[in-house]
Amino acid sequence: MKQAFLFSNSTFALILSGLIIFSSCKKNSITNSNDPNPTLTVEAAQSDAVSDAQFDDVFNITMGVQASDVGENIGLGTGSGIIYKTAEASTTKSTDSTARCFTVTVEPATLHVFPKTVTIDFGSGCLGKDGKLRSGKIITTYTGPMFQAGSKATTTFDNYNVDSFHIEGTHEVENTSTSNAISWTVKITGGKITNTLNGKWRQWDAVRTHQQIQGNDTPLNLLDDIFQITGNSSGSNSNGVSWTSTVTDPLIRKFTCRYIVQGKIQITRNNNQALLDFGDGTCDNKMTITINGISYTISL
Repeated sequence: MKQAFLFSNSTFALILSGLIIFSSCKKNSITNSNDPNPTLTVEAAQSDAVSDAQFDDVFNITMGVQASDVGENIGLGTGSGIIYKTAEASTTKSTDSTARCFTVTVEPATLHVFPKTVTIDFGSGCLGKDGKLRSGKIITTYTGPMFQAGSKATTTFDNYNVDSFHIEGTHEVENTSTSNAISWTVKITGGKITNTLNGKWRQWDAVRTHQQIQGNDTPLNLLDDIFQITGNSSGSNSNGVSWTSTVTDPLIRKFTCRYIVQGKIQITRNNNQALLDFGDGTCDNKMTITINGISYTISL
C-alpha cells in the first residue's frame, strides 16, 4: 500500500492567518453586515482553526512513529520534519535516530503482537525539528499496523504540552480503506486546549474522513495523488463562543499543491454563518469567506 504523507496540514490552520487579517482589515465591513456580532463568528473560525491544527499535529506524530523505534512499520509514514528529521527526497521516511530529546517505549515489544502501546515521552521539554517545544507524553495504542484496513490507533495524553498549550482528550485514527481506495477517519473526543499563560481554553470534538480519489492505481507515483476531506466539528471557548463546522463540499487536496484547492466549509455560531470557499481546483493561496452575503477574498 502506498504510504501516506504529511499533506493534511490542518484544514483550518491554512485559513487562520487569513482570518486574522480579515477580522482586522475588514473591521468596518463586517461591523455593517447582518450578523450583529460578526467578529465572534470570525473568532469561532479562528478557534476551530487552532484546535484542528493542534490535533493534526498529534495525527502526524502518532502516524509517523518509526520502525527504528518500535521494531516494525505501524504508522502511515507522516510526520517528517516535526519530531523526526525531514524525509529524504527518495522516500517518505526519515532516518533520524540520534541526538533526540524524546524517548519511545513499546509494550509489548514482541514483533507483530497487537494491541501495542507506544509512549512518546518528551520529558520536561523537547524542541522538535519544527521548532515547537513539547513536554509530557503521547500514549497511543495500535490494534494493528495502520497501513492495514481496520486498524485503529487511540491516543491519550499525560501532561502533554506544545509550547504554551496544554492538550487533553482522545484522538482516534481508523484505517477505513477498501480494495479500491485508501482512506482513514480521524475522531477527536473531549478535546481541550488550554493556554498555560492566560488560562484561556478551547473545547473541541471533530470527525474528519480522508479518502484518496486519484492515484490509487499508481502506488509508485505520488504526483497524481488527490485526496478529499469531509467531516464536521463542534467547539466552545472560554470567551463564551460556541460553534459548529461542516464541510459542505468535499475539500480537495493534491499532492502537488500545498494548499486545499477546492471545497467549502460552513462555520455556524448561533444562527450566524460564515462560508469558506477554497476555489475551483486551481493551486493558489486564495479563498473566499462570506458572512451574510458579503464576500471577501483572503490570501493565505
